[in-house]
Amino acid sequence: MEARIVTLPGDGIGVDVTAEGVKVLEAVARLFNHRFRFEEHLMGGCAIDAVGNPLPEETLAACREADAVLYGAVGGPKWSDPTAAVRPEQGLLAMRKGLGLYANLRPIRIYPELLDASPLRAERLEGVDLMVVRELTGGIYFGERKEAVPDDLTAYDTMIYSEEEVRRAALVAFRLARQRRGKVTLVDKANVLASSRLWRQVVQDMAAENPDIRFDTMLVDAAAMHMLRRPADFDVIVTANLFGDILTDEASMLVGSLGMLPSASLGEGSNGVYEPIHGSAPDIAGRGIANPLAAILSAAMLLRYSLGLEAEAAAIEAAVASVLAAGHRTADIAQADAASVTTQAMGQLVVEALQ
Repeated sequence: MEARIVTLPGDGIGVDVTAEGVKVLEAVARLFNHRFRFEEHLMGGCAIDAVGNPLPEETLAACREADAVLYGAVGGPKWSDPTAAVRPEQGLLAMRKGLGLYANLRPIRIYPELLDASPLRAERLEGVDLMVVRELTGGIYFGERKEAVPDDLTAYDTMIYSEEEVRRAALVAFRLARQRRGKVTLVDKANVLASSRLWRQVVQDMAAENPDIRFDTMLVDAAAMHMLRRPADFDVIVTANLFGDILTDEASMLVGSLGMLPSASLGEGSNGVYEPIHGSAPDIAGRGIANPLAAILSAAMLLRYSLGLEAEAAAIEAAVASVLAAGHRTADIAQADAASVTTQAMGQLVVEALQ
């Protein structure tokens, strides 16, 4: 297979971890006789510095023409003023909207070797393997808003959803559940929010159309509690943009680190954006201590969902499991008194495990 992959390292440790994702994809290409062409473009704070735009038109055009996009992270203290007219995060939201990426898939898998990295007791983590489908281009991040100004210290953000936006995200969840353990949980706040009552109406109707899938609903505050009390009960969670953002960051504590969680952002076609869910962590950028496994596992999702290369994706995931089983750890998942490996060394260990 020949594929064009656009890389958007972005800012901070996005640069460090994306390099390791590319390294592993290059190894996959060699081992499985594929040809992957990588094309790097600007996005985020570095793009603001270069051209004054967090998502240059050239970058968005390249992403549209690519078979898949591997993205790192954006942001940092240099661009952190929330009142600034141009901010790195605007590029990320614009890319999702511009590419029509409405479903964000975030798998949460527990590696037995990392049970000691989680603050939860080991028995609560047994059997945890869940997928969060987060709606990505609607809701409060994209609704009408008003910023506070000196003469009027009132601000608001609007959570707005249409039936179609809810339906297409939920359809992804039901399809995934059919390939997994056959259960979908809708997380909402239907006791308070009108938009959540729309979610519940639409998704309950879809559940009736899919009687082979077990379905339940849960309020978001209860879901936040049960994700820590009984996380193994979840299979596929589908939820609105804001709730999915918060819940998946919470879920990172199940595996012990944001550095372990990959994601895929998908739309109607096969093209998608694949990224670790962590931020740019500028305080550790360039120091060789960032965990690249989330980016490497995101590369595996790229192979699976955009290129249709299931065996190759599974090979990366097995290599990561093998490296962890052998005891290798980056600083974020190492015990306090244990030795750790560098970002680059971890990437190389995965390459060697592949071979």
